[in-house]
Amino acid sequence: MTVKEWLAEYCKNAGFTDTASRAPLPCEGEVVVRKGGARSLKAGGAWIYDNEIDRVGPAEAGTGAASADETGCTGVCGGGIVRVKDFDGYVLGFGCFNPASKIRVRMLARYEKEGITPSFFRDRVRDAWETRKAVMGPDTGCCRVIFGEADFLPGITVDKFSDVLVIESLALGTDRLKELILLDLVGIMEEDGITIRGIFERSDAKVRLLEGLERVKGFIGPAFDTCVPIIENGIRYTVDVKDGQKTGFFLDQKYNRRAVADLVRNLAAPSVLDCFTHTGSFGLNAAAAGASSVLSVDASDSAIAMARENASANGLDKVVEYCVADVFELLPRLEGEGRKFDVVILDPPAFTKSRQATKNAVKGYREINLRGMKLVKNGGFLATCSCSHFMDEALFRKTLAEAARGARKRLRQVEFRAQAPDHPILWGEDASYYLKFGIFQVLDEK
Repeated sequence: MTVKEWLAEYCKNAGFTDTASRAPLPCEGEVVVRKGGARSLKAGGAWIYDNEIDRVGPAEAGTGAASADETGCTGVCGGGIVRVKDFDGYVLGFGCFNPASKIRVRMLARYEKEGITPSFFRDRVRDAWETRKAVMGPDTGCCRVIFGEADFLPGITVDKFSDVLVIESLALGTDRLKELILLDLVGIMEEDGITIRGIFERSDAKVRLLEGLERVKGFIGPAFDTCVPIIENGIRYTVDVKDGQKTGFFLDQKYNRRAVADLVRNLAAPSVLDCFTHTGSFGLNAAAAGASSVLSVDASDSAIAMARENASANGLDKVVEYCVADVFELLPRLEGEGRKFDVVILDPPAFTKSRQATKNAVKGYREINLRGMKLVKNGGFLATCSCSHFMDEALFRKTLAEAARGARKRLRQVEFRAQAPDHPILWGEDASYYLKFGIFQVLDEK
């Protein structure tokens, strides 16, 4: 059985016999927003929080909902579709309701009046895929195909690694519809001659617990080899979609890795320090571009093992040296040894996943950048980034400036970038702009 056949059978058993149907799905209730509420939504966001809701009641007659129970819930407790109204009765659209989450409603459609249909999801998926083809051109062999709220499919992320899809589902409402969304996606890609041989689910993030969902990890449809070979920027990798970080590989840095390679290519056989290397991607791009030596560092034994395999597959194992170490401990040690590099790359994980922890995260970013700048030869280059949306661009720039002052260095910006365009930034939806990436020339103070 193919993955498409499996999905079709699953959706049929779930009642989705016609994924192109324009008949509205049942509306399970109605949410009325407090006066002055839904400010984020009205500014272009996609969420309505629990403290913004005045009441939850039964859906209008004829929409398939029962009357409200004593809690004011109308069968919508399981992530069903609700109509959302402003305090004055104006219809704001439709979304998925979750009484277990502080994000009480995740909007599917703003200002929609008629309801949500199966064809609605097909249209959204088609739009997401057509957008990838437009912004990535032929470079869709590996890319993010669906990016949650930025593609108006809240809570759903789908990455494509060659002929394998990896899905992360983080919201109750769309979690109930993920097989329908995947069936649409597989069928739409098939129209372009792309056959998907397997789908793996990586819905194992802790944030699912906040939605009242269990953490899930496993095959959707037939099993397959979860070590998937890919090529990105001409570099060969093996992506472990089962046990790698997140969905197995960080596609958002694709063109930032290329930018580092372009820089290295223009230098005379530079030495490179690649910190938080994960599966070796920045270091391998630098090595392939002509670096004389690359020291790639990560705290994970399994990540370094995979990076070594990737280096060997590309014939770069003689150029790249790998080190399992805590970067915060290693950088001062390298400084003490008098080591210097032409290029230093800092690609740390998100130091904060909440606004409350941002202050401590700033200290971490400032520390590694200060140490990294001290290891750059005068006139050399620093490539550095933050992947936390709570560390916004202004705060990131301020932190880099503080690190430069502490290191007694001057920064000359070469370029400042964001995530690759297959991770679109939706204005008004702040969480969609999370990756800040800069390349700077590092100069001694004069």
